[in-house]
Amino acid sequence: MDDLVRRTSEAILAATHVVALTGAGISVESGIPPFRGKGGLWTKYDPAEYADISAFRRNPGKVWEMLREMRRVIQQARPNAAHTALAQLETLDLLKCIVTQNVDGLHQQAGSRNVVEFHGNDRAVVCQSCGREQPSADLSVEVLPPRCACGGVLKPSVVMFGEMIPRDALLLASAAAQKGDVVLVIGTTAEVYPAAELPFTVKRNGGIVIEFNLEPTVLTDSIADWSHLESASASLPAVLVALRARLN
Repeated sequence: MDDLVRRTSEAILAATHVVALTGAGISVESGIPPFRGKGGLWTKYDPAEYADISAFRRNPGKVWEMLREMRRVIQQARPNAAHTALAQLETLDLLKCIVTQNVDGLHQQAGSRNVVEFHGNDRAVVCQSCGREQPSADLSVEVLPPRCACGGVLKPSVVMFGEMIPRDALLLASAAAQKGDVVLVIGTTAEVYPAAELPFTVKRNGGIVIEFNLEPTVLTDSIADWSHLESASASLPAVLVALRARLN
């Protein structure tokens, strides 16, 4: 057994409250490119022009061009082995909560139940005039921007730059971090706050920080106790196998 897999499985078994923080990297193998880096949306769309709430208010039709493409990619995506492994850890009562920066809903599709969506989700749209919320699944995006029955512009229930993180998500994520004695940081550079504060909170409280990323991040040589620098769809299932062997 790989030494990192062994250490991770031992830490999870010894813990009382394991939490996970996930970012765009966990969904790359599901066909959703990260926003940053090669192939990311920000190489095609300037975030100042397409991802800021002020840009949306100025020209919602233009921003919906990017949102339509993002929506199409998300609709085609399916959970990968990393999502499934986290869901199974929850089923085994070894993972208490996932705090995700993703809006793709893949954790829930994989079977995870206790998911805090820090940046909202793509499953609903909200009218910017009357406030009515409706499912996005059947929304027509042939004419942009899509509009509510009242005539108001519809916006996905995602947090754009310049918007506040939903209060409930902040409170739930903070509570999870305060209780956490092990945090699994998966597919995120941990540079976008306030989500990036979570592993630091766990560390300050004496917990263990375990990283799962393809490349080193700001955590690797700072607060991470150890790092799995490989695909999470390989390392997380391996940890799950090791845990099941110890539980049997």
